[in-house]
Amino acid sequence: MIYPYTMRAMVLEKAGNPLICKKLPIPRPSDCQVLVKVLACGICRTDLHIIDGELDKPKLPLIPGHEILGTVIEAGKAVKEPVPGQLVGIPWLSQTCGHCKFCLQGMENLCDNPLFTGYTIDGGYAEYTVANARFCFVLDEQYRSPSSAPLLCAGLIGFRSYQMITPSAQNIGMYGFGAAAHILVQIAIAQGKKVFAFVRDNDNQAKQFAKAMGAYWAGGSSETAPELLDAAIIFASAGELIPKALKEIDKGGQVICGGIHMTDIPTFSYDLLWGERSVKSVANLTRQDGLNFISALKNVAVHTQTQVFKLSEANDAISMLRSGQISGAAVLIMDEA
Repeated sequence: MIYPYTMRAMVLEKAGNPLICKKLPIPRPSDCQVLVKVLACGICRTDLHIIDGELDKPKLPLIPGHEILGTVIEAGKAVKEPVPGQLVGIPWLSQTCGHCKFCLQGMENLCDNPLFTGYTIDGGYAEYTVANARFCFVLDEQYRSPSSAPLLCAGLIGFRSYQMITPSAQNIGMYGFGAAAHILVQIAIAQGKKVFAFVRDNDNQAKQFAKAMGAYWAGGSSETAPELLDAAIIFASAGELIPKALKEIDKGGQVICGGIHMTDIPTFSYDLLWGERSVKSVANLTRQDGLNFISALKNVAVHTQTQVFKLSEANDAISMLRSGQISGAAVLIMDEA
């Protein structure tokens, strides 16, 4: 296939600085990679942690972005699938070593020598990208829409977090009602759960959004839920929410931390943890997580609420997401028309 030699990309050259729009050579795939023409790339809160320097080991200069939706246009010599023309999703986990103790035990999300899309290798804030073919998800054509991009991380990590909760849990709290929570609440409701949404105090727009998405109750993060929770998932990066959530859950309940970065957790008394309550973090994802999530979507009609921005508007979108001005998810599209 004939395609251009150069592409537009938004590049992070130094943490804390705005992204710079550049023209770069289109990367060529290695034997085990595919070249993907990017249709859309979601903006994840992890991207903000990278851009702001809170995740401090990025490849620089870096093209961020790991909620990538696009079409394969070239495959390396060793690649059998996906094939050119297929729609794929490219997630955060880009490659694992395959031989550390975690990989050998089926826990590739904890690999000792991984690569991460949009962090240790270039990501999807660009017109083209390359990816390891074994870590791409082949998607049905029904997902060929920018609104599907958030499924590639917000959906995947939210689903992995949700899967860590005891299946019998009925009352589930979600702290931080953004891209991940607004996807997850739809799955939880379809399974007969009640979701209690905690948003920033005095953020009435976020409360209304949570209720519109089906939350049973929505309130500020300092408020107390009207019922005792069986479990809670924390998507916000505020460490002080852990003792708050422990106060809200019943004996035997779980607090799941669904973010890659969190501020320091304040000290709290042991009685909040006693009663076999637990706190657990979610680290990355496995390819099986992705397959499980895609399978689950066949049984639940999940709709994402997205605000779409042109690639050149990435800095504006990032600023709006950082300040809480976006309900749902922000997505970059490559078409400037």
